[in-house]
Amino acid sequence: MLKREQEIYRTTLVGSVCNMALVVFKFVAGMLGHSSAMIADAVHSLSDFLTDIVVMVFVKISVKPQDASHDYGHGKFETIASFMIGLALVAAAIGIIYSGGEKLWAWWNGTELEAPGTIALWAAVVSILVKELLYQYTARKGRTLNSTVMIANAWHHRSDALSSIGATLGIGGAIWLGNRWTVLDPLASVVVGAMLIRVAWKVLMTSTSELTEGSLPEDIEQEITDIIHSYPDVKEPHNLRTRRIGSHIAIEVHIRMDGRRSLREAHERATTIERELKRHFGDGTHVTIHMEPIK
Repeated sequence: MLKREQEIYRTTLVGSVCNMALVVFKFVAGMLGHSSAMIADAVHSLSDFLTDIVVMVFVKISVKPQDASHDYGHGKFETIASFMIGLALVAAAIGIIYSGGEKLWAWWNGTELEAPGTIALWAAVVSILVKELLYQYTARKGRTLNSTVMIANAWHHRSDALSSIGATLGIGGAIWLGNRWTVLDPLASVVVGAMLIRVAWKVLMTSTSELTEGSLPEDIEQEITDIIHSYPDVKEPHNLRTRRIGSHIAIEVHIRMDGRRSLREAHERATTIERELKRHFGDGTHVTIHMEPIK
């Protein structure tokens, strides 16, 4: 568990250092280049940096073992961190859309917008490359460690890369197409905000499902049933209940066996099934098996 925590910290720390550097670079480029799209992109990177801090704090809590107050451990704190990341994405998106919308309204009412400078364009290109590399790195680590919060954070990196693509198109168009098209810069910032809303929705739905004890996907529940069916002396698995607890899952199921078997034999079979489920889904899997006699 300690190794898992260290891996999450190391991966998140790499992202936070890159995010902090991008925040400074983008804000400077946005101010010097007079680009609202780049400033919006900088705000997005700032939200990335803040969520990195959230990840490091909550993962430290989530790896604590079970205690008297948390019989199933503290894994849900990782899910809470994912939920907070989703909220941070929503907040960043609303701010970006509002800021871009103000400039679009001003343009619509006849205000001439200033064309962005090439430094803003270069900042957007650099951001695309850095953030896509961070997405690939963090997502790969998240899948390896089975960490929902890391995967959510990886999508935060990917959304920043996508927003930088929108910023690149808007800034580039405003530079190369002339003064009539300077509106493309704030328009790009609004598109960036809309993309952020979409990503935030996915993150919030996943974490909300876990916090409200949502069942595991149907294909995983079918895997559980198939494992139980692989033992010929076990019949009719039913009342299957599943849920996710941070990086682990919990399984409760009823099974039927020959009522003439001794209690020791029935217990040994249930223990064998429990071990197989843990081998398949991880040692941290919570398994509860209720045995019933076949009438």
